[in-house]
Amino acid sequence: MYEYIEGEIVEKNPAFAAILISGICYYINISLTTYGQIQNADKCRLYIHQIIREDAHTLYGFYSKHERDIFRMLISVSGIGANTARVMLSSLSPAEVEGAIAGGKVDVLKSVKGIGAKSAQRIIVDLGDKMGKAEAEIFEIKDNTIREEALSALVVLGFNKNAVDKVLINILSEEDNLEVEDLIKKALKRL
Repeated sequence: MYEYIEGEIVEKNPAFAAILISGICYYINISLTTYGQIQNADKCRLYIHQIIREDAHTLYGFYSKHERDIFRMLISVSGIGANTARVMLSSLSPAEVEGAIAGGKVDVLKSVKGIGAKSAQRIIVDLGDKMGKAEAEIFEIKDNTIREEALSALVVLGFNKNAVDKVLINILSEEDNLEVEDLIKKALKRL
């Protein structure tokens, strides 16, 4: 099993990235969320999920561990395959997927191509508790004071509290030890 692949981006588009490492080029399926993070980069690190089948060895890459964790939770649900999970993470951000599942929002999940009412309900039933726990763990691990200060500052600037909170959660799941100013700057780039 691979943890991550880091190297030169030889080719990329919204569906895949080809990364060259020591003369070997890896074809890695990616989501639009990940593509958005690497589209202007020459090199990158993608956290990998490998699926080995009788007829194929397939790599799925994610810009953050958090996105990969959401992907792994989604494919654990009966009837949700890797490509469906990737489409979900392309249509919605990881925070939006997590929020929809934790909040029991069937309509948000149904808005994703290939997800019907039954699939959306199954995802919510199977993952609702896990998403709530994962969200709680993120808040316990991270310094809430820094997040709260950044949230307060961005709301004062006129940004929507829920949107800001989702962005801050994503940033804090990707990077540790950020100062309030750095967190605000990174959030402003994503809002």
